[in-house]
Amino acid sequence: DACSGLQGFLIFHSFGGGTGSGFTSLLMERLSVDYGKKSKLEFAIYPAPQVSTAVVEPYNSILTTHTTLEHSDCAFMVDNEAIYDICRRNLGIERPTYTNLNRLISQIVSSITASLRFDGALNVDLTEFQTNLVPYPRIHFPLVTYAPIISSDRAHHEQLSVAEITNACFEPNNQMVKCDPRHGKYMACCMLYRGDVVPKEVNVAIAAIKTKRTIQFVDWCPTGFKVGINYQPPTVVPGGDLAQVQRAVCMLSNTTAIAEAWARLDHKFDLMYAKRAFVHWYVGEGMEEGEFAEAREDLAALEKDYEEVGTDSFEEENDGE
Repeated sequence: DACSGLQGFLIFHSFGGGTGSGFTSLLMERLSVDYGKKSKLEFAIYPAPQVSTAVVEPYNSILTTHTTLEHSDCAFMVDNEAIYDICRRNLGIERPTYTNLNRLISQIVSSITASLRFDGALNVDLTEFQTNLVPYPRIHFPLVTYAPIISSDRAHHEQLSVAEITNACFEPNNQMVKCDPRHGKYMACCMLYRGDVVPKEVNVAIAAIKTKRTIQFVDWCPTGFKVGINYQPPTVVPGGDLAQVQRAVCMLSNTTAIAEAWARLDHKFDLMYAKRAFVHWYVGEGMEEGEFAEAREDLAALEKDYEEVGTDSFEEENDGE
């Protein structure tokens, strides 16, 4: 389209499928060539054992992460298993369908892009996210947490306060990727509120979090919470599973704990690759076996990067002596 003020691209894809992994990698490379400076944000669906559609998901995931790593400015991962559990636990859906999963994901996308689309007291745009969330180019996988996730039948007698939804963001149950931030360190934290929220309530809620929760920030980063407030309340699909609420929050945090997700995938990759299982399909399509090793090494390096940003700077100084 003819577009007067192009800010960037949002790319939605899965890690596991052939098209989601392969075609997206190619697309991202092309966008980098044709629109070098424009920001590219990914929403990537991370494979989970329950909703597995292909045996080769670990291969596809590692190959696509390696290829898109240098072309993506910020990637929001959504773990199918985490979304599944939220649907079951919070919404009481025994057998969630793709529609159930997607409607939940769409709330997150809506929250992240709300500041581009509506007005608010503290509005943040796409580039500002990156500036605040990405300390190093490769460490660009924020953990997304969303609250409240309540079913439409429970909504009438439950409207949650700013303090309650803020607190809920620090519960691992509300995260979009299965990992434990209590075992990691935070590098940055963005809170995106929408609906009936005033800055004073937010400040009180965050102050309470800081005193009460054992949130560990890396020592080289100020423990700042960046806050966005948007007056447009979340909208839901009529007759859908999610309740219409007056206020919601989406937290984007860059935490070293998300490396757990890579570790899980890498392990699955290693189990298959040790036997070179299914590799012939890829080689038959014109890939070289060396590309597998290269991608796996890059992800090992990514795990190492996450480990290093989590180590305190004074430890390194002592090592250097």
